[in-house]
Amino acid sequence: MAHITLVLPYALPLPEFAPDLVRALDAPSLAALLSRGAVVRPAAAGPHPAALPHEAWLARNLGLSADGRPAFANAAMRGFGLDPDGGAWHLVTPGHIQVARSHLMMADPRQLQLNDDDSRALFDSARLLCEELGHALVYGDAETWFLRADGWSFDIASPDTVVGMDLTDFMPKHLEARPFRRLQNEVQMAWHGHPANAAREARRLPAVNAFWVWGAGGEQAPKHTVSTYAAPGWLAALGERKLASLDRLDGVLTNDGLLVAANLAEAAIAADWSAWLQGMQHLESALFAPLLAAVKDGRVRELRLVLSSREGLLESSTTPMAQRKFWRRPTLDALKTA
Repeated sequence: MAHITLVLPYALPLPEFAPDLVRALDAPSLAALLSRGAVVRPAAAGPHPAALPHEAWLARNLGLSADGRPAFANAAMRGFGLDPDGGAWHLVTPGHIQVARSHLMMADPRQLQLNDDDSRALFDSARLLCEELGHALVYGDAETWFLRADGWSFDIASPDTVVGMDLTDFMPKHLEARPFRRLQNEVQMAWHGHPANAAREARRLPAVNAFWVWGAGGEQAPKHTVSTYAAPGWLAALGERKLASLDRLDGVLTNDGLLVAANLAEAAIAADWSAWLQGMQHLESALFAPLLAAVKDGRVRELRLVLSSREGLLESSTTPMAQRKFWRRPTLDALKTA
């Protein structure tokens, strides 16, 4: 019998929206999984964390942290079939910075619709600048590049952490960060008016004008077998299995492991709660109901749920024995108080 951990980024609604969203959500299987088991709510992070709760959880539990911060880059490189060669590598996420009334703000990278042709053209431009400054730049996929910078020792928050926030609060300001800021500025200038961006704007797509560097290090391989669904490139690269759909879960249910289902992120970041509800209903039928059945009939010895929002985390575990506690009425109230 398998021990399964299911990680669901953005499956927790923010407190101010939770009552209405929970009322609208028809998810009896999720309710049974949450209500018949043990629930833990870890303490929330500080006001300007370097990673979102689910990213920090993954870093800890996969053994991909360095000095207490997420360190995904080297492990993600190996997932793309690239060799870190002992270097200190950083993840690079191409992005779009918007000028708000009083601050700079980065848009959700998922909304860029960045294809391989545009990404490679911009990558080639950035690579020349990086090499002039003594840094190797390596291509993973359209949304995921890798920068070697052995001497950098400062923390930069993950892209999802800074999306929609005032970037001033997250930009490194100390002297050690000057090389990073210089490189970031040079790349932004090179991309201003770049033919790939001109073509994108002609297609009414946002220009790629940001070069976000984060997630440095991580020599270790992930401690657990990871499967991913609808995950960004860096996260999918940490997994051994990338699920195109949730139609067939046989391989996931027969072995111990961890499944990250990240299909709710774009809707939650955009506060598109109608799309978020649709995503949760899809998970209810395609994931929660089959997992509940697998727990009840003993194919899964223990199911651990890790649900997160931008602000908090909820962990729940259930077993076949716990699901026999029929007197515990299934409810989604746990989603309201996380």
